[in-house]
Amino acid sequence: MKAVNKSFSNMLSSFLLVYLPRTRGFSKNTISSYRDTFVLLLQFMSDTKRKKPEKISFEDFTVSYIDAFLRWLETERGCSVSTGNNRLAAIKSFFRYVQSEAPEWMDTTVAILAMSAKRTAQTEIAYLSVEGIKVLLDSANTEGIRDLALLSLIYDSGARVQEIADLVVGDVRIDKPSTVKLTGKGRKTRIVPLTVQVADILSSYIGTLKRAEYGESLFKNWRGEPIGRAGIAYILKKHSSSAHKTSPDTVPDKVTPHMLRHSKAMHLLENGVNLIYIRDFLGHNTVVTTEVYAKANPEMKRKAIEASSEKILRGSNYSTSEKEDLMQWLRESI
Repeated sequence: MKAVNKSFSNMLSSFLLVYLPRTRGFSKNTISSYRDTFVLLLQFMSDTKRKKPEKISFEDFTVSYIDAFLRWLETERGCSVSTGNNRLAAIKSFFRYVQSEAPEWMDTTVAILAMSAKRTAQTEIAYLSVEGIKVLLDSANTEGIRDLALLSLIYDSGARVQEIADLVVGDVRIDKPSTVKLTGKGRKTRIVPLTVQVADILSSYIGTLKRAEYGESLFKNWRGEPIGRAGIAYILKKHSSSAHKTSPDTVPDKVTPHMLRHSKAMHLLENGVNLIYIRDFLGHNTVVTTEVYAKANPEMKRKAIEASSEKILRGSNYSTSEKEDLMQWLRESI
């Protein structure tokens, strides 16, 4: 029986070409991100160890060396802490795979899997108000039905930009209850409800398509090709710039597709939707990810503080008429 080659290069090839796409069902974009991590890691090893990639073995991997790689990303390449954490997560995913396929490297894998990610300062989540969304969609409405349908759907479904780019006509159900089927990370699908207004917009848009067959891409560019992430970003930039000129107080000068996803999550939260439902709506694996919206929402914090204050602070001893007189006195005394 032929022995299985469990060298680093062979294991990495199997991880990227077989395990991630076939076993885990990861998307091309996710696999590309994992691949880029190892391109950088091999570059770092070549510079510091003077080793060609084909000469690298599992003996070269230690906790201190991986830590040095992460520091190199920050100092030499100017990467953020969160980017370094993502690179570490990709490396740990690979060594988790190695652990199951080549248990003889158990000591190495256990040590690397025990590495902790760096803590990052909680950044403010950028999102648009309901009024800001209205201004943005009003701008899109001046350019034709496609742009309005595209941006309305991104917001209404809370979808990731790649989920929108991957949509085909058959993913949209116009009949009540109107829904859209989104395929997210790990090729997981979820059915998201659509509002009546957005369903009507999509119905009108689909009616304009030359080919509205089930498997046809829902959104295409002027060449008739499926629209990609860059195309969606371009359309959003065009309309957000126009909306910002119209209403700079409600629409910032820079709006990203993910800000529309954040906006939908915040608006659901502000309307009292349970975090568990928002988690499922957004396609998060855990509610911990969804909790960042509750932590970042100032309106939710204000309501929580007011609710607790009502239980602690005594009510006013002044009557309504006395309060009015007091306010008058304060105005006159200033």
